[in-house]
Amino acid sequence: MGTNNEIGIDLELSEDIDTIKPEAIETNSIETNERHQCWVCFVSEDDEESEEDWVRPCRCKGTAKWVHQHCLQRWIDEKQKLNSSAPVMCSQCNTQYILVFPPTGRFEYSLEWCDRLIQTASPFLAVTCVVGSIYWSAVSYGALTVMQVMGQEEGRNAMESADPLMLLVGLPTIPVMLILGKLIRWEDKILKLWLKNHHKIPFLDYLIGSPPEKGRESAEKNLYSSDSLSDPISICRLFCGALLLPTAASIVGRCLYDRIASNLQKTLLGGLTFIVTKGALKIFLRQKQFIRQTKRKVLNYNEDKPQPTPQTSETQES
Repeated sequence: MGTNNEIGIDLELSEDIDTIKPEAIETNSIETNERHQCWVCFVSEDDEESEEDWVRPCRCKGTAKWVHQHCLQRWIDEKQKLNSSAPVMCSQCNTQYILVFPPTGRFEYSLEWCDRLIQTASPFLAVTCVVGSIYWSAVSYGALTVMQVMGQEEGRNAMESADPLMLLVGLPTIPVMLILGKLIRWEDKILKLWLKNHHKIPFLDYLIGSPPEKGRESAEKNLYSSDSLSDPISICRLFCGALLLPTAASIVGRCLYDRIASNLQKTLLGGLTFIVTKGALKIFLRQKQFIRQTKRKVLNYNEDKPQPTPQTSETQES
């Protein structure tokens, strides 16, 4: 009888062993023999004095498989950069970490929803405030320009009798049109035309001067690139010149055309005179700068004599 019982027990053990898969045996043996080492602080489970929670958050294996829960939380905080809702992924296998937050109450959820709504709407509100400020500044500038050009009483009466909708649309376009008009560089067009046909008018050629043909192309490129819109100083000069044009036109009109009764005609004539005079002076200056640019020379280096500065050489040339 004892022999039969031993045979039955052996048969049952052999059947249980056959049902166990080799993969499960290998996995269990690896997990039991594997040392947990944190890839953040490099502390293993054998070196710990206090027990820490271990987590395997991604598909990484080997030394990057296990990490302390506390160490991983600090690493996630550094990656999120004060944005707790931003997704975080493993830097090795690009697996997104599954972040689970404890449940919140209704009042706390309402506050969080309001905070996210304000954070989302803040850029749009800021842009609206900036655009609104620019718009009303343009309206105020347009109203002042109308009274300056037409006269205080005439300009006020004209705006009071006009449609309010037309004022809200028309007044802001005044500074815009002034700036766009400033972008038209008619002086450069005339100067380029003069450089091509200067030999046909000997008197102006003698008065303004004619550049030599040698070095003309490179000097022309250098000269016309000085007022590029990529230069912040040129942009500020253009902006200020456009907005100060009505004031200059009003002053010139009062000084030269005081006999004219209409303030509008007086200002228009003053503005035209100011633009033409300024353009002529600018053409003259550009032509002289162009001629100086074509006659530029490079001196030989001499160790015995001190080298002149660019200002000294320019003064000697002039």
